[in-house]
Amino acid sequence: MKNFEERLTRLEELGSRIRESDLPLDDALKAFEEGIKLARTLEKDLDKIEGRIKILMNGADAPADEKPELDLFGDAN
Repeated sequence: MKNFEERLTRLEELGSRIRESDLPLDDALKAFEEGIKLARTLEKDLDKIEGRIKILMNGADAPADEKPELDLFGDAN
């Protein structure tokens, strides 16, 4: 499996390719489909990373009122 950076680069390439005006519709659809799959896996990876960072920042031993809150990506909900 490719690492995060390689998959992100591929997603950017697909986005650029879709914007090409001379790309046939079928090829654009295939690129879009691949991009959606990549975006979903990247989002899952980011969720895992955010969870790990929260664990490190909040620490299990810190009292609840002293735990720092970490919001890397803003309120996505």
